Amino acid sequence: MTVSPVEALNATFEKTHLWLMDLTADGHFVDDLQAYSGFCAVMHALRDRLQVDEAAHFAAQLPMLIRGMYYEGWKPAAVPIGERTLDDFLNHVRENLGRTTRIDAHMATRAVFRLLDEKITLGEIQNIRCVLPAELRELWPPPAESAAHIAAGCVEP
Repeated sequence: MTVSPVEALNATFEKTHLWLMDLTADGHFVDDLQAYSGFCAVMHALRDRLQVDEAAHFAAQLPMLIRGMYYEGWKPAAVPIGERTLDDFLNHVRENLGRTTRIDAHMATRAVFRLLDEKITLGEIQNIRCVLPAELRELWPPPAESAAHIAAGCVEP
């Protein structure tokens, strides 16, 4: 589908649409709009737990449109936030979702982490996983299923 005479815009729109379709096809979201809401909420919660340089390295691997969404509302001077537990993370996802959604934060986080594991390079996934607390790392696909094939070995932050 052509939406712009600028090919880079068409490419990023298509890639973003495919990512959302993958989330929807996963069966946890009812449509692309719900997948988008869940994706944004999880990505912002993840971004806010990373150091500025880690967040930027991660963002460099995202399609242009998703990268813009990822940075939307970001306050680099306020990160990383000090929340370190799984419950803190899931509450942050819930806050990002707002009150009007029926998306389960735990399910959304698992689905988005699974998608990122498929789409982002091995080294970057390993870097992101290793800076997260152990209980949050457990929401990523198990190493046997993971494209990143990362087991433990991460030092607690």
